[in-house]
Amino acid sequence: MKIEQIYTGCLAQGAYYIESEGEVAIVDPLREVEPYVKKAEENGAKIKYILETHFHADFVSGHLSLAKQTGADIIYGPTANPSFDAVIAEDGQEFKLGKITLKVLHTPGHTMESSTYLLIDENGKNHAIFTGDTLFLGDVGRPDLAQKAASMTQEQLAGMLYHSLRNKIMPLEDEVIVYPAHGAGSACGKNMMKETVDTLGHQKEINYALRDISEEQFIKEVTDGLLPPPAYFPLNVKMNKEGYEDIDDVLARGGTAMSPDAFEVAANETGAIVLDVRNEAEFVKGHIPRSIFIGLDGQFAPWVGALIKDVEQPILLVAPEGREKEAVTRLSRVGFDKTFGFLKGGIEAWKQAGKELDQIESISPEEFEKRNEANALNIFDVRKCTEYDSMHIVDANNTPLDYLNDHLAEFPQDDQFYVHCAGGYRSVIAASILKSRGYHNLVNVEGGFSKMKELKTVKLEATAAKTA
Repeated sequence: MKIEQIYTGCLAQGAYYIESEGEVAIVDPLREVEPYVKKAEENGAKIKYILETHFHADFVSGHLSLAKQTGADIIYGPTANPSFDAVIAEDGQEFKLGKITLKVLHTPGHTMESSTYLLIDENGKNHAIFTGDTLFLGDVGRPDLAQKAASMTQEQLAGMLYHSLRNKIMPLEDEVIVYPAHGAGSACGKNMMKETVDTLGHQKEINYALRDISEEQFIKEVTDGLLPPPAYFPLNVKMNKEGYEDIDDVLARGGTAMSPDAFEVAANETGAIVLDVRNEAEFVKGHIPRSIFIGLDGQFAPWVGALIKDVEQPILLVAPEGREKEAVTRLSRVGFDKTFGFLKGGIEAWKQAGKELDQIESISPEEFEKRNEANALNIFDVRKCTEYDSMHIVDANNTPLDYLNDHLAEFPQDDQFYVHCAGGYRSVIAASILKSRGYHNLVNVEGGFSKMKELKTVKLEATAAKTA
């Protein structure tokens, strides 16, 4: 028996490769399925099952492409209603994979069809659970994503989750290994650990949701502090339930190289967003006017989903040479399939063609300290509310990047203002969005709060957030 976790840091997502006696099951595959196919071929094995724990909201699964390429059965738990052929398993139904057994445990609560797959080894011993978004390490799945489709409140779903955990998962042996679908950084929960594998026994000891508490207390704790889910989530659910374009077609279209002239024409004719995925330091020095920065080396795909929102939005890319395919692939993971090509030769080709460039004024923390000596600057902190609450610059406004598009009117039109985040990545995203909306009176602070607080003389405070 072989179990391999295939973890994708950008999405904080874990897919799983399970093999026994030449037969393979893939749990919650990503959109690009070639790595799974190749791994099975290298092992002389055949993919037999594609196990989906639920209809994912934060990424587009590769179940359809993988089934098309391999002939494997797609399996969902009870109540799932996809628009394509799939095995809708009954609670407790078992599937043989070589010498092992995969048993379906219906565990609704995160969504109605959410299911956990229990792996029983060749000796009949419970070995591991693949919990999807039902149970994370340190947390459980948020119960507010399926309420519209299920005509249920998040409190009702949280109540179902309470019973799913206590009736289906917690009775299992402590030594059972927990393999969740997500880790720290995912928007599918709020308190996940950075670790990605644990034992159920340890989770019973440390996970707040597995304590000996009443259903009412569980509901209160699980729903407390839930921020609105990213706007692209329901669009990804729709794609996972109803189908999507083949990944090869998406990559072929997005891999179209365009000259500066052709790129400019395409941007004007399609209404495409010009998405610049280079490093933030390169972007501030020179970029195409009104382009949006979201760098590949940060939490790229989730930020695209949170800020661009509409998966039908046409996109044109400015990417580092050799990373164009990576950008298109990572966009497709969250359902953004309308990438129509990239700027051949990158920003240097744009310069050489004599095209217009824009810049963002960006200063060091030391320069910021000098300018803010009298604490008179207009400062916008785009970190999360929790980050801001723990410590922030005195009199700074808190406008989290996640909701920037909803607060554009609150930035000054004429007076100069300063933007910072924790390390410099999010503030450049914010600055690019503001510039694209006509706010040119901004200054970015390099290195963000982590560098500013090292200067000692910058005045800080920890209070309730002063929301912009």
